Amino acid sequence: MKSSNIGGQAVLEGIMMKNKESYAVAVRKPDQTIEVKVDTYKSFCPWPQLTKIPFVRGVFNFIDSMILGMSTLSFSASFFDEEEEESEEKKQMSSEELEVAKKKEEKTENLIMGGTIFLSLIIVIALFTVLPSYVAKVALTKGFIHGYTGRAVIEGVLKVLIFIGYILLISRMKDIQRVFMYHGAEHKCINCIEHGLPLTVENVRRSSRQHKRCGTSFLLFVVIISILVGMFIHIDTLWLRVIVRIALFPLIAGISYEIIKWAGCSENPIVGLLSKPGLWTQKLTTKEPEDDMIEVAITAVEAVFDWKAFEESL
Repeated sequence: MKSSNIGGQAVLEGIMMKNKESYAVAVRKPDQTIEVKVDTYKSFCPWPQLTKIPFVRGVFNFIDSMILGMSTLSFSASFFDEEEEESEEKKQMSSEELEVAKKKEEKTENLIMGGTIFLSLIIVIALFTVLPSYVAKVALTKGFIHGYTGRAVIEGVLKVLIFIGYILLISRMKDIQRVFMYHGAEHKCINCIEHGLPLTVENVRRSSRQHKRCGTSFLLFVVIISILVGMFIHIDTLWLRVIVRIALFPLIAGISYEIIKWAGCSENPIVGLLSKPGLWTQKLTTKEPEDDMIEVAITAVEAVFDWKAFEESL
């Protein structure tokens, strides 16, 4: 199987597909038509050469994915606002005034997006670093565990439980269930392409909804590798231990990225075995899509990727 290097993300009632610097967002609007936005995204990193260095590019890819993900999610959500009609104030504006208002809205959205990403990072640090470290320290102090290995094991178990628990919790939400269905459609499209099948609804439906290059697998590898790294951190002071963990995140993200990138283009049995936990976890974050969701996914793919040329190259 040859990797297409195309990636994507499920959004609200739609899918974003990215091929190199080009990306397309296809959204099924309330009137059932499909809106498509095609644009380019360049890394936030001002030094492009850094985004190509193995074990370094992973952290930049992670941040870029968050930025682009929030932006495309905001775009998809704009079609489902409660106020579908323009306000009377906007109707009376001139084209110049509308342009100024649009720029103000974009600036506000960027600020909100930046704040959301920052808040998300704080919550992630609190849940996956501070909380497990604190619980493990208390367990060590009370004599429930002994040594740094036991401490690392307790932290690791808590991280995995929090990760799985979070997925199970949000999967109960109706909107998230539909997002997971679109997530499944995204994976099925990519699998269909990479197995050399014409991109049709029937072929996509028969394809697997699990993929080795999924972001879910990446996050699981981050958790697992952070557990392994934690076994070598012999620091008793909680705040210093947390700071060291945060400082090591670029290394952990870099290793995780290289693993899933390697897995996505390899049929090696060992690589397949390493990918199993991520593929199992994807059974929670992907659901079988409906045909109209598959149509949206195909639309997003075809806007940025020539699958017929790729098929000929296999």
